[in-house]
Amino acid sequence: MDARVPAPGLAARAVSASGSVIREALALTARPEVISFAGGLPASDLLDTEGIRAAYDQVLSESPHRVLQYSTTEGDPELRDAIASRLSRQNLHSRPDDLVVTTGAQQALALLTTTLLDPGDVVVVENPTYLAALQCFRYADARVVPAPTDDQGIVIEALADIAARERPRLLYLVPTFQNPTGHTLPAERRRAVARLAAEHGFWIVEDDPYGELRFRGAPVPWIAAHPEAADRTVLLGSLSKVLAPGMRLGWLRAPQELCRSCVLAKQALDLHSSTVDQAAAARYLREHDLDARLVSARAAYRERCETLLGALPHVLPRGSTWSVPDGGMFVWVRLPDGYDAGALLPEAVDRGVAYVPGAPFFAGAADPATLRLSFATHQPSEIERGVKRLAGVFHPDRRPTDRS
Repeated sequence: MDARVPAPGLAARAVSASGSVIREALALTARPEVISFAGGLPASDLLDTEGIRAAYDQVLSESPHRVLQYSTTEGDPELRDAIASRLSRQNLHSRPDDLVVTTGAQQALALLTTTLLDPGDVVVVENPTYLAALQCFRYADARVVPAPTDDQGIVIEALADIAARERPRLLYLVPTFQNPTGHTLPAERRRAVARLAAEHGFWIVEDDPYGELRFRGAPVPWIAAHPEAADRTVLLGSLSKVLAPGMRLGWLRAPQELCRSCVLAKQALDLHSSTVDQAAAARYLREHDLDARLVSARAAYRERCETLLGALPHVLPRGSTWSVPDGGMFVWVRLPDGYDAGALLPEAVDRGVAYVPGAPFFAGAADPATLRLSFATHQPSEIERGVKRLAGVFHPDRRPTDRS
């Protein structure tokens, strides 16, 4: 007789966790014949493979034992200095001690969730918002409250009402070229967000992975640059979109006490981010002109964005709307009432094209008629081919209930 007691099950948070529709879409579209507008991937043809290889060769040749050894949790001092210098040149005075290097900006968000949120704490998010942020907050058993948005980002009057009613612990924003909508929060709304944080005493997490990919208009100052918000804003950044995502390097800029808490939390997770990757990134930033490379990258993204925007009126049903971003990687589409972008995705994949349905990006009631398209990955000619394939799914005369 087997008297063994069954092994314990998973923790409740693991049982309730849901997968990422984006990761699932990427797996679904792994076939080379599928033109995917799904993932927010930087263009592989724009990566400086030779320069990055040289940076690894140099650090491995000059100090192999150092870069292959354990390192400090805060991050490589040279890399933190390089990031602080870039921020300071962009009018946000920063010191290396203001920064913690993380394994991608996603880990920075996870560290903040660990250090700032207790179960039941209220987190306010834009609606819709970055999907992985919703996963992170829900995994921490936070109560996520959606705030309405328009084509300029979060609506300040609604945020003020929510702050007074819900007394949030944290506000999470992607204010520049937002994921998924591509919208940018204007300067006056950023000032208002800073004032509300000061009045109501909540943290601001300002996630900015796309800010250096502006191809139209003038930069807008970070919320972190406003004096009212200086002691309560955490700025998240990443080298994934401007250098290489495979290096998995991000960072957070925060007040000193919070940096120390994040260091302790990171020690419990992975001790430190990859030493050799940090060293190579620091060397690259020291010896290569990243800003010059970004000029050509922005021009390429602008051309790709304009190609997509120019084609959409010819393939979407009458009454559709879409965002017109000034940078970043994404265009947000809303089809007429009655369409379900998620239900149509399998047909799109059968036709050799893919996108991300918009519904999972909503913290509140989802809008099934929405979808996200990324223009960054493909050359304009391939974008045109992909859009032609979309025409078979979203052609202008198709009725919402017509699935034939």
